[in-house]
Amino acid sequence: MNTASLAPAQMARALPDVSGLTDVADAADTGRFSGAAGVQIDRLSVRFGTRTVLDDLSLTIRRGELLTVLGRSGCGKTTLLRFIAGFIEADALAGSLTVAGRDLTHVPPHQRNLGLLFQSYALFPHLSVFENVAFGLKARRVPARDIARRVADALKLVQLGDAGHVMPAQLSGGMQQRVALARALVIEPDVLLLDEPLSALDANLRASVRSELKALHERLPDLTIVCVTHDQDDALVLSDRTLLMRDGHIAQLGTPQQLYDTPNDAYVARYLGAANLLPPSVAFPVGDARYSVRDKLACLRPESLRIVPLGEGNLHGTIESVEWYGSVLSVPVLLDAMPKEPVLVTMQRGHGMTPEKGMRVSLRYEADDVVLINP
Repeated sequence: MNTASLAPAQMARALPDVSGLTDVADAADTGRFSGAAGVQIDRLSVRFGTRTVLDDLSLTIRRGELLTVLGRSGCGKTTLLRFIAGFIEADALAGSLTVAGRDLTHVPPHQRNLGLLFQSYALFPHLSVFENVAFGLKARRVPARDIARRVADALKLVQLGDAGHVMPAQLSGGMQQRVALARALVIEPDVLLLDEPLSALDANLRASVRSELKALHERLPDLTIVCVTHDQDDALVLSDRTLLMRDGHIAQLGTPQQLYDTPNDAYVARYLGAANLLPPSVAFPVGDARYSVRDKLACLRPESLRIVPLGEGNLHGTIESVEWYGSVLSVPVLLDAMPKEPVLVTMQRGHGMTPEKGMRVSLRYEADDVVLINP
């Protein structure tokens, strides 16, 4: 649902009910977000026409967890988020949703008490920052004496404490994103839902706001956050756990380190970063029990490989090229054992021997650096 296209009255209906909740200030002072809760999804299936977008998916998101949902376009990640928010209108929908121990499967969106932040920040251009953040509270008839304090606390939480009088057009993209975040937090949601919240920002600003989101979660450790993204850096930096989706199914769920270091299969390995996938008979020496494994691939991350003089490593080959990325060198090496597909090596500039195109070299790595995975 793109809230940028909603009229004020429609947006009021789309925002969660906040009656009876405690103040953001109290939550920040105690280090606890009183409305925080986990999410339980059981056997969710969603079909549009003949296309199944989500297929019998079950998922538990722990209270206080920041879960990133990662995957290519069309994998079902945004549909999953919209199901939690209550915005799904599908030809076939099955499954249940529980938040804070409350069955929300058939509860309308405006009664779910969820904070929403979308790619389009949907700020009202004719309202000040204060009025934008206060909009949901006013729509719910929160007493005027409480609104000023709660909005001030929410703006302080996102480090915009002095910007209440400013109009959105006067703010940078990153600051507008923080205003939208304050508006989502001021209602004290059970769960904060983020849909591609950083995709509209340039690379430098994206990294800065990503760090601010991580810091915010540390300040509100009991707030459950679900963040949908297609960017692997978002997942690696932000997540307590990462859910990687593929064709409506869970490809792998775990900590970012688990997905990176011990991927289930080639799809996961390649999605989370560059991966060299070799036959076990190439990666392991004769006599190693893994040498003769036939239904697996050996996964070696580029940073696990070191270029050494010829004859001093595990594998031997010729440097195809040397690409410089500031402090990092990317070096494809054509192996004697695999002359058609180069193996990628990444190394810090100035560390180890200096690679040159056409140089005959060996590659060294430790046995523990190799992970056997499914094709």
